[in-house]
Amino acid sequence: MKLADIVSLIELEPLVVIDDPDCQVDTVCGCDLMSDVLAFSQEKTMLLTGLTNPHVIRTCEMTDIKFIIFVRGKRPPQETKDLAKEKGINLYLSPLSMFECCGRLYKAGLGSEIMRRID
Repeated sequence: MKLADIVSLIELEPLVVIDDPDCQVDTVCGCDLMSDVLAFSQEKTMLLTGLTNPHVIRTCEMTDIKFIIFVRGKRPPQETKDLAKEKGINLYLSPLSMFECCGRLYKAGLGSEIMRRID
């Protein structure tokens, strides 16, 4: 799914935009446990999280995740935004809950890496 489609689907507000809106996202990881992100992420994954601290950026840098969506309208501190820009990671904010975001994305055809491994 293209990022541009995701922006309207889950009502995203751009915070730090690095990549073209036509870039592709293949899977979604909805998680607040960064150890799970480390264990289950893959290429072209988008992270949905309620955590806004710089540790999220560091985790995504290690797993090559380029898109972070902060759910429930949670705004990251400037330190997090600055680090994301430095590391080339896109940040967006959704007013929706993680549950609602995941549901809309799943209904639109995006899945998670865990589900792909089970299939």
